[in-house]
Amino acid sequence: MADQKGPLDGPNTMRLSDPRAMRALAHPLRLQLLAELRIRGPQSIGMLGEIVDEAPGSVSYHIGKLAQFGFVEEAPELARDRRERWWRASHHHTQTSASEDLKDPERRLASRELRSTFARRLGETYEAYLAQEPALDPDWVGASTTGDEFLHLTLDQMRELKAEVNDLVLRWRAKGADVPQENTETAILTYQLFRRPQ
Repeated sequence: MADQKGPLDGPNTMRLSDPRAMRALAHPLRLQLLAELRIRGPQSIGMLGEIVDEAPGSVSYHIGKLAQFGFVEEAPELARDRRERWWRASHHHTQTSASEDLKDPERRLASRELRSTFARRLGETYEAYLAQEPALDPDWVGASTTGDEFLHLTLDQMRELKAEVNDLVLRWRAKGADVPQENTETAILTYQLFRRPQ
């Protein structure tokens, strides 16, 4: 059965089904560039190069690959002259359908490659947080959490939990949008729900 559509679907969600687009996004630097555009808003090639510590030529190449598959789009109204190129993320969220991906061998392999790259990036981001944690404000450290839980669920219960988690994410996204940006820090919420491998 196909994954059920949820509240994270919509005009700000890109649902990936093209294996070529999945493989294009499965590059660590491209994932990072897309994340920075989603977090920081539109940026020039030069600004992105400074953020990710890469040469402008490399950034421009990878942004071009992201644009080719609709992940980013130009923001020409922000450029000060013809040489300066600004880019923005085209969507707030990217989603794959693992159950649909299983139906096509090429799509299954591309989806797995993308999700594996994403998992490695999350691990690296958490390692970077742990390295910086001693220098952070103790109140922010105290507000953080990590853990896992082993649940015994039916298939219907698992679908219900998935819907509740999606609703929770949307509710907190809306709350964050209501607060002046100078009063916020970027927080990363990660969660995974899957059947335990045998």
